[in-house]
Amino acid sequence: MSIGKFYGGIGALIWSPKNERYLLLRRSPLKDYGAGAWECVTGRVDQGEGFEEALHREVMEELGVQVEVIAMLGTTHFYRGAPVPENELIGVVFLCTLDDPDAIHISPEHSEARWLSAAEVRETLDARDPTTNWARRLIARGEAIRLLVPHELANFYQSQGVETG
Repeated sequence: MSIGKFYGGIGALIWSPKNERYLLLRRSPLKDYGAGAWECVTGRVDQGEGFEEALHREVMEELGVQVEVIAMLGTTHFYRGAPVPENELIGVVFLCTLDDPDAIHISPEHSEARWLSAAEVRETLDARDPTTNWARRLIARGEAIRLLVPHELANFYQSQGVETG
């Protein structure tokens, strides 16, 4: 198999300790891919940029706020459309915190924002719907990891970052 090209991407699942909820965003109906789907902050890594730098840039562009990374949730691989090389994306998903949930201002990339508990996510998003299943799985994973991450590790990521340089 030849070496291919693909996009790098990030996801930022945002948890607010103030309201004990996760932020979900509905993609604008004008988006070329995934219009109307529920997601967390997502975006591509620009040329010359690291994953963590892209995370902070995308959160600022989409919400107008700064977040703190408390853990890495995992990686993702998918095709943004047809399964052809130019649509392939490999990403890193981070669990982040935001102290003031009222501080967000969604960009035109999204039509709606909701702060939901993990239980409300299970009630609201249909597991059989492919446009909501990823968000459901991500929040279930975020809930588990958030409860497992030692305070010292979260503090380390917040002070040192997650990238190794």
